[in-house]
Amino acid sequence: MKQILIMAIIFTFLQSCKTPSTLTTVNEVNIEKYAGLWYEIASYPTSFQKNCYCTTAKYTLSPKGYITVENRCRKDSVTGKIAGIKGKAFVVKNSNNTKLKVQFFWPFRGDYWIIGLASDYSWAVVSSPNRNYLWILSRSKTLDEATYQTIIDLVKSKGLDPDRLKKTEQE
Repeated sequence: MKQILIMAIIFTFLQSCKTPSTLTTVNEVNIEKYAGLWYEIASYPTSFQKNCYCTTAKYTLSPKGYITVENRCRKDSVTGKIAGIKGKAFVVKNSNNTKLKVQFFWPFRGDYWIIGLASDYSWAVVSSPNRNYLWILSRSKTLDEATYQTIIDLVKSKGLDPDRLKKTEQE
């Protein structure tokens, strides 16, 4: 009986080690302030952003109650052909505007959680609850090293791996 109890404790401990804690967002987001152009500073590599440079995201409030999303990048180099995609984002109810559902292809929607945000809206950190995605965004094409390190510390504190980040080359 004692061995079974010890095995159960070990199993419970190992399971808790495997399960990441719930990802938390910022307390609230002013969507009007968040709207506008953002430059991607770094991100986890994804298949849908393969060979992208100079990546930007532009958010525009729609009179219909959603947010228009326009993602753009230059393909293969900083002088490459511009590629882009448009979509819609919908605020998740009762999230204080910190969680969005982004849709580029109907009917599929992806999670867009704002997990870090400068008080002056000069930078933002976006992820998903499963932590498979991560974007560091800025209102300018570059961030100073101290600010970037502050963001990296935030990323670590949220249980995300900063070593997976790839810096985005901007022109």
